[in-house]
Amino acid sequence: MIKYFRKIRQQFILEKKFRNYLLYAVGEILLVVFGILIALAIDNSNQNSFDRKKEQTYLLGLREEFQTSQRKLTELISVNQSNYQGAKKIITYISESSLPPTEEQFSTILFKTFAFDIAFNPNNSLLTEMINSGSLKDLTNVKLRAQLTNWISTLDDIAKQESDLRLQREKVLDMFRTNQHSIRTIFDQAGVSQQLDLPRVKTHISNLELLRDIEFENNILTFMLTCYATETNHYRPLLEDIQNILSLLESEIKK
Repeated sequence: MIKYFRKIRQQFILEKKFRNYLLYAVGEILLVVFGILIALAIDNSNQNSFDRKKEQTYLLGLREEFQTSQRKLTELISVNQSNYQGAKKIITYISESSLPPTEEQFSTILFKTFAFDIAFNPNNSLLTEMINSGSLKDLTNVKLRAQLTNWISTLDDIAKQESDLRLQREKVLDMFRTNQHSIRTIFDQAGVSQQLDLPRVKTHISNLELLRDIEFENNILTFMLTCYATETNHYRPLLEDIQNILSLLESEIKK
């Protein structure tokens, strides 16, 4: 084909048909340009198709991660509420001194309220990889990108609040790490010793005196306040963020 066009061009030159040669040259240039534009369009179309497929892969992976994080956070809110209610019950024991709990009742509520630390551990492996590799820009939804970027900074605030909650919990537990009160009594009376296959002691140190201890009451109240703040100011807004992100992801995922 190239030889054919070259032969026509040479024939125009030999016959001194310069006008025809000029028109032919311009046409040949336009033909080449047109061919380049078609090739670029095809290449761009292929690249866009590849980018959209990659984006869909990211969107599906992020949806799975945030659905898992949503379940974790919902469960964590439930645990935090249970701890708050347990602390509230202890304050009720303190306030209604005429109806004191038994050692078993007190030990059971203490164990349920303070036995376990809580911390939100979201699934962020894909999101972290996308941020580190710069792949977050592959998401076309600008609002979604902004939400995902803010998500990471929000988690830092959550971690700080959980650290404060952990500190308040430790202040209560520290009161049982003395000679005046006994963790062993809690274990035996709440049935924990049996679960851990520990022998019960014959004589127990009573912890009921703590219900008349102002420091203990202050620590319980501070713990309650921190539990409340953790849920209302941090966990609930975070759960709303997750729901918003999932909604944006769903709107971008092709059915």
